[in-house]
Amino acid sequence: MESRSATPAPAVTTAVAPPARPSPVRPGWRGAWHGVRPTERLCHVTGAVLVLSGLAHLVVFAVDGGPWDGPVSWRKPVTFGLSFGLTLIAITWVTSYLRVGTRLRSALLVVFAADCVVEVGGITLQAWRRVPSHLNMETGFDTAVSMTLAVGGGVLVVLLTVFAVASFQNRPTGPLGMPLALRSGFAILLVALASGAAMIARGVVLTRTGHQEAAYHSTAPLKPLHGVSLHAVLVLPALAWLLSHTPWSDRTRRRVIQAAVGCYAAAVLGAGVWAALTW
Repeated sequence: MESRSATPAPAVTTAVAPPARPSPVRPGWRGAWHGVRPTERLCHVTGAVLVLSGLAHLVVFAVDGGPWDGPVSWRKPVTFGLSFGLTLIAITWVTSYLRVGTRLRSALLVVFAADCVVEVGGITLQAWRRVPSHLNMETGFDTAVSMTLAVGGGVLVVLLTVFAVASFQNRPTGPLGMPLALRSGFAILLVALASGAAMIARGVVLTRTGHQEAAYHSTAPLKPLHGVSLHAVLVLPALAWLLSHTPWSDRTRRRVIQAAVGCYAAAVLGAGVWAALTW
């Protein structure tokens, strides 16, 4: 009997799916925070503390009451805490787009943060002592505080002017519209610095000539100009950053930034005209 050899069954091959690629990890707020340089982290935290100080004194004003205007009021620790805190956070952020050496930028930011603390601290101290903070030469201690604030203001002018010049020396980096927003913001910031210096200079002259009460009220015409122009360096770059996260075309985003710069410049011009008419 003829034997038949068994035919081997065909091997069954199973398709092996390639290993799934891990989904890219999107850095959240925590990851982004860990990526921040220590100097920037210090400045952001310091700015947040100053903002919280301003908000806390708003609560103090609500509880304690008293006038909102005038040289002695809770308005000053509120507005200066909020303003200096936001400005410190803004400058720390926007200068990351400037073409400035890392060490130089870090050194300038540390000095700027320390100066902001001194300014807000001196103003807050005098508010709790129920005496004017600026242009107050009544006692030796008050004079020391007033002069410290004046010198601190001069340091702020120098530091922010250095950053402003750097924004025009080399084109800043960043998304579409950021260079225009940064340069416009710093240019308008120089107006705020000039108006602040003018307020201090006029007040000192009036104080030295024996017109103390007039010195306290001499800053009123320039306050709107100073306040409006101070925060352009935050508002305009923030708008450019927000526009970079929209689906709008480059042309549309560019026009929005240009319109925003024009509107902000018009507001500053209007405040300047009002200051000139009421000076």
